[in-house]
Amino acid sequence: MRIAIDVMGGDNAPDAILDGALDALDLLADDDQLVLVGDEEIIKDVIAERGIDDSRIVIDPTTQVIAMDDPPVTAIRTKPDSSIVRIARLGGKRSLKDGEHCEIVISAGNTGAMVAAAQMSMRRLPGVHRPGIVVVMPTFHGPVVLCDVGANPEPRATHLHQYGLMASGYAEKMIGIENPRVALLSIGSEEAKGNTLVKEASATMKKDPFLNYVGYAEGRDLFDGKADVIICEGFTGNVVLKLAEGLAAGLFKTIAAEIFEHDPELAARFEPVVKSIYKKHDYHEYGGAPLLGANGICVICHGSSEARSIYAAIRTSIRFAKENVNQSIVETLEKYETVDEGAA
Repeated sequence: MRIAIDVMGGDNAPDAILDGALDALDLLADDDQLVLVGDEEIIKDVIAERGIDDSRIVIDPTTQVIAMDDPPVTAIRTKPDSSIVRIARLGGKRSLKDGEHCEIVISAGNTGAMVAAAQMSMRRLPGVHRPGIVVVMPTFHGPVVLCDVGANPEPRATHLHQYGLMASGYAEKMIGIENPRVALLSIGSEEAKGNTLVKEASATMKKDPFLNYVGYAEGRDLFDGKADVIICEGFTGNVVLKLAEGLAAGLFKTIAAEIFEHDPELAARFEPVVKSIYKKHDYHEYGGAPLLGANGICVICHGSSEARSIYAAIRTSIRFAKENVNQSIVETLEKYETVDEGAA
């Protein structure tokens, strides 16, 4: 297996990305390869500083970088030798011809550019209309899968339906949830509520025999155990994700400050508990978010990823490959299309 890492993408690149990638060498098999894509001199210097001599490391040099605020489509067209464009090409089926193909590509860079580059070079799995980014959100009642969180801000109802099928399969394979409950994010639980997009998607999902659809979920339902998988369009999903991240961090800081102010000794005793709870809700521990529906394994990491985030993303992507998640998605979509054609 070959894993390509965008060394230049992210707020903490290249140091944090390289550290996480090199730390993850212990996750690789003897015949795997870690393809580091980016500035060759920087990569060589870091490897030398750490005294690493590993034949599994391959350097794929690039001369351009897509910034976090670059317009995605314009950037991939004007910066063809950027690390994002290169890893997307490595993940594409065309690279099979020259033996450079990478089964896994990972980036913490510009999300829009990574999604656009992946769709251009890697294409889509058979039957997939539009890929969606999926994340796992920790809650008191257990992990909740949320899709889409940024790939498709203006989807059609059919896209949301497919996200339900793909994310449901992801929850089964990666989290071990049997027959996961799937809900659509809306402004109320009543069927009369929601916009046209949500109502149309709901009508389709209700009729799907392969989906354990449980109806609408409100924002607060993400954390109360109503569903295992929650589907929404990318704009709302991205807002929900970042709101949850900020709220969790803010709450932990507030709780810690209040305890310390009232009783410093109690704060010292309580610190291990707070750290343990925070770790369970820390997105760095979950690594990246797969682009479900891409014809390959494309993992998009948080822009503020640290070394441990990249390590976790590599760990998750390897498991994604071993669980054959993409093959499961293709088979599920084929089954649905067959049933749908028969009904028609």
